[in-house]
Amino acid sequence: MAQGEQSGIIGKGIVIKGSLTGGGDLVIEGRVEGQIALKNHLTIESTAHVQADIRAEVLTINGEASGNIDASSRVAINASAKVAGDVKAPRVVIEDGAVFNGSIEMEVQLPDDI
Repeated sequence: MAQGEQSGIIGKGIVIKGSLTGGGDLVIEGRVEGQIALKNHLTIESTAHVQADIRAEVLTINGEASGNIDASSRVAINASAKVAGDVKAPRVVIEDGAVFNGSIEMEVQLPDDI
């Protein structure tokens, strides 16, 4: 994480509807609906339900996510994840046991500005 940037947590009991943007790392344990644009690492935990189009540098999914995903570096869909949507990223990892419904495009050049 770059100096001066903070990380945050959206707890299990929190519901956010709208747009999230920022430069720090973010962990989602609750529910988010809308759009998410982060310059760093986004983690969607196993308790999370995210219905949003997502743009981030690195995305790790352990919970449920629906919407299109653009990552400038990497997307990891772990064994406990359920993902519905199209993924664009130069590196994509899907663990055995994950549920994924969508398409993957890996030869993409995404803009640096998020």
